[in-house]
Amino acid sequence: MALATVAVAMLAQDPVITFDKTTHDFGKINEADGRVTTVFTFTNQGMSPLVLSNVRASCGCTTPKWPHNPIEPGQTGEITVTYNPNGRPGKFQKTITVTSNATEQTMRIFIKGEVIPRSAQPVNRYAVTFGELSLKADKIAFGTVNKGETAQKFIEYANQTKENVTVETQDAAYAYAQATLNPIEPGKSGQLMVQFDANACPMYGPVQQTVLLRVNGKADPAYAINVTADVREDFSKLTEDQLLQAPIAEIETEMQMGILAHGKKAKAALRIVNAGSTPLAIRRIIDADNIRFQAVKAPIKAGKKDIKFEVMTQGLEPGDYERQITIITNDPKNPIRTINIHWTIQ
Repeated sequence: MALATVAVAMLAQDPVITFDKTTHDFGKINEADGRVTTVFTFTNQGMSPLVLSNVRASCGCTTPKWPHNPIEPGQTGEITVTYNPNGRPGKFQKTITVTSNATEQTMRIFIKGEVIPRSAQPVNRYAVTFGELSLKADKIAFGTVNKGETAQKFIEYANQTKENVTVETQDAAYAYAQATLNPIEPGKSGQLMVQFDANACPMYGPVQQTVLLRVNGKADPAYAINVTADVREDFSKLTEDQLLQAPIAEIETEMQMGILAHGKKAKAALRIVNAGSTPLAIRRIIDADNIRFQAVKAPIKAGKKDIKFEVMTQGLEPGDYERQITIITNDPKNPIRTINIHWTIQ
């Protein structure tokens, strides 16, 4: 009888682990949404510290995390369980085995649910939302548009509200990119027309412009459609005689600046020779980081011209540098030239 009394007393002093739940049902989860996580909270209801020596999942798709410090009597701890549904469509049930120094040294907790595969999930065709207006995209790339042309493209839209939606173009600094859309009735969809007028665009080469919309009278900077285009000069209508008389741009394609002083500006000039019979127009010079060219307003008649530029070395560490600039001209055979500029900072 004395031995039995001692055994009962020792048992009462052992840690006792109890869980707030032993099963968690995730319900239906989408495979495309990625990992899901739940927390099992446990309490040490015994009389001595509780130590979890191991927590092991029945599958590599399930990852448990648990406290490694002792849990004092009356205190709580948490086991965090994460399930990865990727590539595992259908119903699942996973076992997590908890090993500790508690009176019940091995316990099991469970997670379950059902993974909805990607192919069964509805596709959100309208991923962009501007207030009450839903759009399929907020970017349009027109590609190459010749001067004198007006290009049009369309973005699919929908009114997923129960009221009419009105859409207008906000006042823009540049009028060469515009959007047109009539009032949209509830539940209706259609196409938003975006127009790019290359003739009204003051630049040649790559152009990026933002079309701002006003939705139901609200103007918001976030209601922006990003438009890109590459504006080119159309030489296709030139006659044979015009091509023979056309300007010819001869430009150095490699420039060596040598050694430049750290933190200083270095001035230089790029020589352009017009070997043709008619004036050579510099349509645009696209600068690169640390390089600034002067504007060239007047066409270059037959002969040569030096275009001044600066290399700014502020903030550059010692080393070798190379930058590319692009020059666009009205030379019909070679309208776009790339020039590499090299220098060294010691």
